[in-house]
Amino acid sequence: MSFDVEASQREVVGMTVLSLSECELAWESPSPAASLSMGEALGRLLRPGDLVALFGELGSGKTLLVRGVAAGLGCLAEDVHSPSFTLVNEYPCRGGAASGRARTGCALAHIDLYRIRSADEVPGIGWDEYMDARYVVLVEWAERAAGWLPKDHLRVRLETRGPERRRVCAQATGPRAGRVLRGWVGQLDVPLEAG
Repeated sequence: MSFDVEASQREVVGMTVLSLSECELAWESPSPAASLSMGEALGRLLRPGDLVALFGELGSGKTLLVRGVAAGLGCLAEDVHSPSFTLVNEYPCRGGAASGRARTGCALAHIDLYRIRSADEVPGIGWDEYMDARYVVLVEWAERAAGWLPKDHLRVRLETRGPERRRVCAQATGPRAGRVLRGWVGQLDVPLEAG
């Protein structure tokens, strides 16, 4: 039996290589405390200019995850609440031990699009201002900002699995988000599932 090197090279050239932007990673969060810790781990990795798009039903834990991210950024997590009526809440990042580095001039913009009726309303909330590089942006109900999300962002979907359990599904849409996702998963001690 002979080995056809040319045929072998053609097969390798035709092989599909998936990146994190083409696949979804998923894992379970057993409790609200675990979801908060997962958010904090993510917050420690985010930097100004990053956007996390959050998806999930009402009560799936999006705001809880934002609280964790806020803590990881050095914001006061207890100050974080859903901006459903105001649409946007801003929180200064204080840096320090929680974030592991100084965050001078950085702010968390927590955007909740639950109350908007269409993507046409997105510019009216000051969207372009929040895309400025001094903000870390988390967007709840991000599907309502279709067409406005930057090309490179992290997508996180939360699914209710019981009173306290949540399935977390994450996907990177670009190189920076891919680095954040790899770092996030690397910090978590959870078994990954098929997305």
